[in-house]
Amino acid sequence: MSETATANPTHETPEKPKVTPALKLNFISHGTLPSVDLEATRQFYEEFLGLEVINTSHHSMMIRLGGDHVYAVVHTKKPMKMPRLYHNGLDVTTDADVDNSWRIVNEQAEKWGLHDITKPVSRHGTYSFHFWDRDENSWEILSNPNQGYTWIFEKGDLEGRGHFAKNFRENRPDLQGQDPQ
Repeated sequence: MSETATANPTHETPEKPKVTPALKLNFISHGTLPSVDLEATRQFYEEFLGLEVINTSHHSMMIRLGGDHVYAVVHTKKPMKMPRLYHNGLDVTTDADVDNSWRIVNEQAEKWGLHDITKPVSRHGTYSFHFWDRDENSWEILSNPNQGYTWIFEKGDLEGRGHFAKNFRENRPDLQGQDPQ
């Protein structure tokens, strides 16, 4: 198909030879983010993003939201700007929630040191925008069904443009029968 993503219609990954991995791993448990000022960053995470935060030492803390995956946040003296490609996704329920979040991010940008705020757009099956915080971490706020990108993963291997196909958003289970925008 030209501008569409193709996948197994039963949403099962086609049979592949079973591979025994070299490592016996259990869970992707965490990622790591830098912070130049842990106290200010904690305030931003709790009061603006609504994340759960715990201190893990005098130079680190952990954050999470809505699940068991956590990020370690570690003090650094010299943050480097995170490329947009390596952003951190924060899900909301609807496109209207994305637009409202965009408005709030813009209104409170100076207070929290937010910058390079993009406008919301439809891409890769969702509707979203990006911004950077004062620690130079890149964030994406996006509309997504419950369990985030699990709906894409469950489609199995995609072919062609995959989730970048223009009409891919029509495949979202929470938008079935709705105008995909």
